[in-house]
Amino acid sequence: MTFLIGLVVLLLAPGCATPSRQPAVPEKLQNQAQIPGLEKVRYRIGNPDDIAEMQREGIESIRREQAYLAASGHSGPLPPAIFLAISGGGDNGAFGAGLLNGWTAAGDRPTFKLVTGVSTGALTAPFAFAGPAYDATLREVYTNISAKDILEPRNVLAALTGDAMADNHPLWALIAKYVDQPLLDVIAAEYAKGRLLLVGTTDLDARRGIIWNLTKIAASRDPKALELFRTLLVASAAIPGAFPPTMIDVEVGGQPYQEMHVDGGATAQVFVYPPSLNLRDKSRQLGLQQRERRVYVIRNSRLDPEWAQVERSTMTIAGRAISSLIHTQGIGDLYRIYLTTQRDDVDFNLAYIPDSFNAPHKEDFDTEFMRKLFAVGYDMATKGYPWQKKPPGFAATADLSK
Repeated sequence: MTFLIGLVVLLLAPGCATPSRQPAVPEKLQNQAQIPGLEKVRYRIGNPDDIAEMQREGIESIRREQAYLAASGHSGPLPPAIFLAISGGGDNGAFGAGLLNGWTAAGDRPTFKLVTGVSTGALTAPFAFAGPAYDATLREVYTNISAKDILEPRNVLAALTGDAMADNHPLWALIAKYVDQPLLDVIAAEYAKGRLLLVGTTDLDARRGIIWNLTKIAASRDPKALELFRTLLVASAAIPGAFPPTMIDVEVGGQPYQEMHVDGGATAQVFVYPPSLNLRDKSRQLGLQQRERRVYVIRNSRLDPEWAQVERSTMTIAGRAISSLIHTQGIGDLYRIYLTTQRDDVDFNLAYIPDSFNAPHKEDFDTEFMRKLFAVGYDMATKGYPWQKKPPGFAATADLSK
């Protein structure tokens, strides 16, 4: 997260020319903006119409699941619905990649009904969703890459007059290498079985979180689907100030506009579904079959406050403050998820980097650091990961399910 301090540097040069862009969607038209040819593939947090559409998609996913199970000869109650949420965390994503590989080796990794991801979690999510056949890809990406595979630093002048401290063309190339049409075909096939894959970005113009339905995009068979899929993974990991924002072309009534999207972690470090979707009550209201639900949250970070002596310099102070904000926001996200799952009778399970892990971290995307962290996640999972049933420091004082 060192590059986050680049945001402060950019603010020091307000008079410099910046890259041009197409007009942003006017405030009053924001909720009408759509991807041409790929409508209803995203949900704006806080927009009632989009939340209603997300609810409809959830119901339809159950219908597809029921049809698939019936065609496969299944009878009786629906199997447990298992959700997986993978957080941001930069190169700490090696922990989640290792945990998933170790979970497979342990022999009890489930098939997830829903997978969500933010930032590095968004890069992991498609492969976690596609299943153990893609474990080797996760291992390759999180144990063999280095900073040069993610970014190309810009010189000071380019950073001050541009839109980021570094160029992320290497990341685009990395995603293009591993996210191909065969992967989208696998994801589309799972969508037909009632499974869902969602990732989060932040619409910086609207200052709003956006949830994208990658399964629906993959299943659309639209010629633009693969490019949009890759674009959204880059957007979700576009750390503001460090990497360039991702510009997404949209339309309102045939009029073209452009949205500026950055790291989903700017609005939420991890998510499962919006709290406004009350799974328990909606299921009862619609007469849907009750089923067991479990959520597994992989937090690609330590949860203890890591001590460090802070040098008395502007950049060091700013960087430490921003990383502290990200850390505490992530804890808050866990509390939000926990409270929502308790209300909806969803079993909560949390994994995070143990306090005992203290390998040297020489630079962002340090290969040796990531290999050691991958090994920690892998070893813990093969031994039966000790999933935590509550966020750190949480003590419930009332029955939230009533």
